[in-house]
Amino acid sequence: MSGNGKRGDILVIGGGISGITAAIEAAEAGANVTLVEKEPFLGGRVARMNLYFPKMCPPSCGIEINIRRVKTNPQIRTLTLATVEKISGGPGAYKATIRKDPRYVNAKCTTCGECVEFCDVERPDSFNLGMGTTKAIYMPYEMAYPARYVIDPAVGDPKETCAKAAEACPYGAIDLAMEAEIEEAEFDAVIWATGWAPPDATQFEGLGFGDYANVVNNVTMERLSALNGPTAGKIQRPSDCEAPRSIAFVQCAGSRDENYFKHCSGVCCMASLKQARYVRDQNPEAQIYIFYIDIRAPGRLEDFFTAVKEDEKLSLIKGKVANITEDSATGKLTVEAEDILSGQRVAQEVDMVVLATGMIPQGIGDTKVEGGVELDEHGFLAINQPQGYLAAGCAKRPVDVATCNRDATGVALKALHLGAE
Repeated sequence: MSGNGKRGDILVIGGGISGITAAIEAAEAGANVTLVEKEPFLGGRVARMNLYFPKMCPPSCGIEINIRRVKTNPQIRTLTLATVEKISGGPGAYKATIRKDPRYVNAKCTTCGECVEFCDVERPDSFNLGMGTTKAIYMPYEMAYPARYVIDPAVGDPKETCAKAAEACPYGAIDLAMEAEIEEAEFDAVIWATGWAPPDATQFEGLGFGDYANVVNNVTMERLSALNGPTAGKIQRPSDCEAPRSIAFVQCAGSRDENYFKHCSGVCCMASLKQARYVRDQNPEAQIYIFYIDIRAPGRLEDFFTAVKEDEKLSLIKGKVANITEDSATGKLTVEAEDILSGQRVAQEVDMVVLATGMIPQGIGDTKVEGGVELDEHGFLAINQPQGYLAAGCAKRPVDVATCNRDATGVALKALHLGAE
């Protein structure tokens, strides 16, 4: 919109680190931003990490500052538990239909937690990837924004599961009469910040995920290492809750593979090196094995890789893992691969295996887009859209947190230009 001093109205789809950054940068430059997130909180996958590169910071380090900027900026409207059902039109004249599902908890909530004591129904803890449970009324995690409880209708009618909790709330914050709402709004630009998801590793033949309790993926490893995770940050084998004395990291699990996902996710090597350090910090005597095709540590991250290689109890084995088997009596795992550098077959027994499963794109989900949205060969959103749509961060390629921030800032600038035209 030009001639009226405004910088436009921008729709940002996805409330992870890329979406939050794009919303903040656009709003602080003068745009009105609607930030839509399907989860009941902002923060996406970064909120679930233990530490992230390049500074090895906990999520609270960066998310807290950005959430404060979102909260205090009147030009950012945040919609959680919301999805964009349909988009039509073009640059400068988009029309979006947004569905807002009920939270059943209003702004009167003080997060006192008294309601939880009066709810007897439990649900899988989705923030901790199903490791553990919460009550049907729950706080996603301690820093969640919006800072209020939410009721999960998937485990039953809230009027039944949380009726006692509603009666017990001293502030009248639980509103079981809330219903879904549909709104239509117009925008000058649309930013897709829909992020990524880990693939279902049960499909990867021979790697044992889903069959053996002590084979986990890398996103699970982050939660096992986090202080606010299901084990209070203690890395332990799921089968017996014992600390692993030996652990194998399997790189490119399902990635760079014609049978599954052809693309390289770029960040998995560094994620495994980081997680190897988690293990070392907790157990100086643990033996660590990393099976890899290539180690990719671009730029200044090469120094981190060099430091990890100096660990005398860490072995780097260049070879793609062919098979993982379990001793059912002990829960120990045998990782089989060919060591390309020595030309010998390896059959290494370990207590636990972590699969580096990579990133797959979320795409546009169930949103119906007039004219469609172009995807690349791997399913990520194409960068140059003839319709004028913009994609940020992992919505268009696998990248780390720092790159997501830089990319989202640049995308916000492009969106401002669309709004000013």
